[in-house]
Amino acid sequence: PVRCLHSAFNAGLPIMPIRPATRDDLPALLAIYNDAVRTLPAIWTEREDTLEERAAWFDERAARGFPVLVATDGTDAVVGYATYGPYRSKPGYRLTVEHSIYMAPDARGRGFGTPLMAALIERAKADGMHMMIAVIEAENAGSIRFHERFGFVHGGTLPEAGFKHGRWLGEVHMYLKLGDAPAPRS
Repeated sequence: PVRCLHSAFNAGLPIMPIRPATRDDLPALLAIYNDAVRTLPAIWTEREDTLEERAAWFDERAARGFPVLVATDGTDAVVGYATYGPYRSKPGYRLTVEHSIYMAPDARGRGFGTPLMAALIERAKADGMHMMIAVIEAENAGSIRFHERFGFVHGGTLPEAGFKHGRWLGEVHMYLKLGDAPAPRS
């Protein structure tokens, strides 16, 4: 497994194994995703995925070269996952990615997301990405602070951009510039 060793992010936290997800992880990824659908305003749908839908999502990520990383608790039980994919479909956005990070309910707020996010950022840099975008439910102050600790900057808020659990939800956009590379040739 890949281990995140950034002391600035891991001060006082155990070093947690981070590794690429495999198809064997799909039931755990599905459970984490569906819990977020049921209980959090983070995923703007109220319909849970099936295992087949999560497998198709996983295969699409793999086919496009996008990572799905998992954090494990040392016993190889998956406690969270992080991934990124296209921010927008037009070619001009090809070096900008939007990420997602989700933790199992009993792992939330316990520092397990920190090494996972650090590993995802490292991967995006290694893949030559230029910008990482976070789209966060506007009232999720914990996620906003979490992203600020990694250097994400507030890019704007869209009030009432979506609807879930019987209420309007706002959307905060944050961004992290990953490098200073010149613009690629078209």
